[in-house]
Amino acid sequence: MAELSPALKQATPVVATRGEGVYLFDADDRRYLDFTAGIGVTSTGHCHPKVVAAAQEQVGQLIHGQYTTIMHQPLLTLTERLGEVLPPALDRVFFSNSGSEAIEAALRLARQATGRPNVVVFHGGFHGRTVAAASMTTSGTKFRSGFSPLMAGVQVSPFPDPGHFGWSQEESTEFALRQLDYTLQTLSAPNDTAAFFVEPVLGEGGYVPASTEFFAGLRERADRHGILLVVDEVQTGWGRTGKFWGGDHFNAQADILVTAKGLASGFPLSGIAASHALMEKAWPGSQGGTYGANAVACAAAIATLDVITEEGLVENSAARGAQLKAALQGVADQHPQITDVRGLGLMIANEFRDADGKPDGATASAVQQEAARRGLLLLTCGAWGQCVRFIPALVVGEQDVEEAAGLWQEAVTTVLGTA
Repeated sequence: MAELSPALKQATPVVATRGEGVYLFDADDRRYLDFTAGIGVTSTGHCHPKVVAAAQEQVGQLIHGQYTTIMHQPLLTLTERLGEVLPPALDRVFFSNSGSEAIEAALRLARQATGRPNVVVFHGGFHGRTVAAASMTTSGTKFRSGFSPLMAGVQVSPFPDPGHFGWSQEESTEFALRQLDYTLQTLSAPNDTAAFFVEPVLGEGGYVPASTEFFAGLRERADRHGILLVVDEVQTGWGRTGKFWGGDHFNAQADILVTAKGLASGFPLSGIAASHALMEKAWPGSQGGTYGANAVACAAAIATLDVITEEGLVENSAARGAQLKAALQGVADQHPQITDVRGLGLMIANEFRDADGKPDGATASAVQQEAARRGLLLLTCGAWGQCVRFIPALVVGEQDVEEAAGLWQEAVTTVLGTA
């Protein structure tokens, strides 16, 4: 009898049989408050009626229409609708299935458009698990170890992470930009550098937001040297941070924007967006894929965009995120082991450190597991697994947040005791 690979490690013991909104249910019909959202994927919640209806209707009409062979209406409609939310200059899109595929499409486009071999990524970034994407990932060795050699042409420069450096945001940003200049002077000459790849908020790296000054510095250097700025919005896009794109917080002006995760409420779909002038520099035949822009996934994405707009989910993300962050800070204030509560919108992390100030992944994991036992599903992140992250669906309500905060306080108190 076949079984799952033992390399797959489950974050919780739950075997879900159904989902509804921000809740999952197991075979015994026990309800779990899901603040993982499939790692930020089920943006409109589990089985939103409008998304379900759109997918069901599409299944009865056309399931798969390979889009370098034929076109189909959901693909054409979604492409047109994306014009409502993409930055105006990014008027051409290419679709694929996963975040990793989209990152690799952006990498290929950047190299072909510039004729340059190298890219610069930023320490703590996560860009995927395929070979090229993993070669660009520095949020943890587990994503890039054991299958060397990795792809050549990747240089790593610091991300402005105040918690890691122990500095202010301003000092961290100044240092990161100085080091980027040093990277361009010593490791990858500007005329060898095709692109900068950066997340507006580090995802697996610990939910660390960038800054407006950092993105301004990236844009200035990109313009000066003819380097492309690729903004990885796989986790931060589609309202997750309280703005439609995470980069909107920092006036990030992308040459290529990468999106996935919350795009289709759980159906596999990703894409990149760029200007017509840039996209036409892709070599013929370099963009394609068997399942990219699947008709059912595109229909779900259209419905997702409708729900986000009609239900004000970007605004809800900002409001509920502020409520959640304040509640989590209240818990952290009672426990010195929680040294930071940070993030934007509904993308919030709690960082645990020990008495010596070192990242404490063991305690973070213990609290995350205790929360699961109490019915609150969460995930960890950070280089040492020292952060517990909250990423509920954008439909989360005020009472849901209150319930989650209460369960979190119980879990923290159980593991750490009373302050």
